[in-house]
Amino acid sequence: MDRTTPLSTTPTNIGPKIENVAQTVHKVVDTVADKTTAQVDRLSSTAHRAVDKTAGAATQAAGWASSLPDQAKEVQTRLTDSVCTSIRARPITTVAGALIVGYLLGRIARL
Repeated sequence: MDRTTPLSTTPTNIGPKIENVAQTVHKVVDTVADKTTAQVDRLSSTAHRAVDKTAGAATQAAGWASSLPDQAKEVQTRLTDSVCTSIRARPITTVAGALIVGYLLGRIARL
């Protein structure tokens, strides 16, 4: 039976007072359903916004994380170039420094 179908169309004849009460109850149920639907829609909208915001943050974090390997490779390349330039400019000083550092590390390792 549809919500808007009057009860007087049922096979048994219901009195007018009961019909009025039934119609009032139908209206109350419709009002409660409408209010509940509005609240569910509001909560659903809030949940959708939260999911969208989280997805946006995750996308931004993924973009940042994907750029890290490229940045690390760039830093490594710059550091390697800088060290190579320094070694070519002063090869004897570099070898002497490496020998001193090796000697000191050996002494520390014996302790």
